[in-house]
Amino acid sequence: MSKTIHYSNEDITIVWNPELCTHSAKCVKQLPRVYNPKERPWLKIENATTEALKKQIATCPSGALSFIEK
Repeated sequence: MSKTIHYSNEDITIVWNPELCTHSAKCVKQLPRVYNPKERPWLKIENATTEALKKQIATCPSGALSFIEK
């Protein structure tokens, strides 16, 4: 079973599956204030709007990022 990591705000939960990630860095390039692999946690959901997050997640080429709306 794949390990997934969840990051939540009031509107959505971002689900990251590191086993699927191909490290294309699209997330880092599109929302660098949210995704920073040099920091821990590497994903700071509070640094973007829910709509910006959903739009960026839709561009993830590997499907490693997804979201669940609350």
